Amino acid sequence: MKYPRDMIGYGENPPHPQWPNNANIAVQFVINYEEGAENCVLHGDDTSERFLSEIVGADPCQGVRHANMESIYEYGSRAGFWRLYRMFTQRNLPITVFAVAMALERNPEVVEAMLKANWEIASHGYRWIDYQYVPMELEKKHLEKAIEIHQTVTGSKPLGFYLGRSSPNTAKLVAENGSFVYHADSYADDLPYWTSIENHNQLIVPYTLDSNDMRFATAQGFNCGDQFFTYLKDSFDYLYDEGKTQPKMLSIGLHCRLAGRPGRAASLARFLDYIQSRQNVWITTRIAIAEHWKENFACDSKKLSEN
Repeated sequence: MKYPRDMIGYGENPPHPQWPNNANIAVQFVINYEEGAENCVLHGDDTSERFLSEIVGADPCQGVRHANMESIYEYGSRAGFWRLYRMFTQRNLPITVFAVAMALERNPEVVEAMLKANWEIASHGYRWIDYQYVPMELEKKHLEKAIEIHQTVTGSKPLGFYLGRSSPNTAKLVAENGSFVYHADSYADDLPYWTSIENHNQLIVPYTLDSNDMRFATAQGFNCGDQFFTYLKDSFDYLYDEGKTQPKMLSIGLHCRLAGRPGRAASLARFLDYIQSRQNVWITTRIAIAEHWKENFACDSKKLSEN
């Protein structure tokens, strides 16, 4: 039986991505908008949320509301989003939003602001829950519902998809759906790549869990803004230097309820100012990277089938 994972990728000689204006690096910021779609009995869930909050290692409360957890998530939509919004719009920097459909429905003002700023709004699924053991039929229904709601509230279908807490079926469902320019549920490379899933070719634009503010909400993660800034700067500097001969992309993940807090926003602002002071840097959206890859590195179906 053929091994279903690709452990080789581009190997020793990855392609030169030919970023616009001969940039050494493509830097891409994601704001994850999840607030109002997390686990909550108000949403029909059995337990409260336990993931990515100030309460590290929170126990899910069975059958009841968790007031502290709810208010932490509410901070993201009420205050954190607007702090990040001002930070990026004042610097005129492009953003991709991974937006959960249920969360968008609950805050039309936020959707209006994203559209006004001309941000890319990609789909982050229908719910911000763990799909690992969700039946494939239900996950498919949620995927279709996410697209439907997304189009209703934003005026257009999403071109990118990232579920985050995905299942073994997610990649197959996304590829079969066929409406997404790119899928981001991968952490396997520093460059986009093509994959074939049951004869469906899909462009993957990998994401990241390391240069990500989620490390503030995990054990042995960042515990202060300086650590966040240093890690982002080290990641950028290394890839920038490597990019003199082999350019790559750097994804940076943000959450309204995490990076939107003042002490973390300050370190993020320093990093934005730092990279804007450098030359040959392409700060862009994920859809722009995907379109660039499609234009310059068309899918080779024959090569994919051989792999």
